[in-house]
Amino acid sequence: MLKRVLTIAAVVACVFLYMVPAFCQDDITFLLDPAFVHPERPAAVFAHDGHNEKAGIEDCATCHHVWADGKIVEDESSEDQKCSSCHQVKPEAGKTGLRNGYHKLCSNCHIEKDKGPVTCAGCHPDGGAAPAGH
Repeated sequence: MLKRVLTIAAVVACVFLYMVPAFCQDDITFLLDPAFVHPERPAAVFAHDGHNEKAGIEDCATCHHVWADGKIVEDESSEDQKCSSCHQVKPEAGKTGLRNGYHKLCSNCHIEKDKGPVTCAGCHPDGGAAPAGH
């Protein structure tokens, strides 16, 4: 019982530490890809401009990458496309699926930089600010 209470307290603390500052910003958006017809969780909160400024990301291709022949194409960006234009909800064999693509891109960077949320609730608020699928 104590372990469960401590786990819940840790999740609430993470949500408070990472989500409250995001809700205070004017440019809040959500990662809402219409390919997720029946999402399992509410959309991830993501203040694009604030995030990039805080993270020092100036090159759009850092996140909006282009792949060809199994490699990232230098100096090319996919910022004018939805992630689902390349990553399918149900991917072909050997391809990165949409959900896994988001998770790998965001979580791996947060882990590598030792900054930002890495838990489910850290990105997907329960009782979310944006309803799932909207």
